[in-house]
Amino acid sequence: MKVNGEEKVLEKEILLSEYLEQEGYQTGRIAVERNGEIIPKRNYKATILHNDDVLEVVSFVGGG
Repeated sequence: MKVNGEEKVLEKEILLSEYLEQEGYQTGRIAVERNGEIIPKRNYKATILHNDDVLEVVSFVGGG
């Protein structure tokens, strides 16, 4: 699997929600695109990741 341009190897299929938690992402402050499609937050617990997926995870940063 490729995440933000970096190769990652999944030992087994994993839910997107589990992967994000495992990697320390705060789901309230990110957007996720898988294989060119934005995944709605409500689908994180139903989206299964595979080793051939390409993810882009974008964090929202506030500032003034």
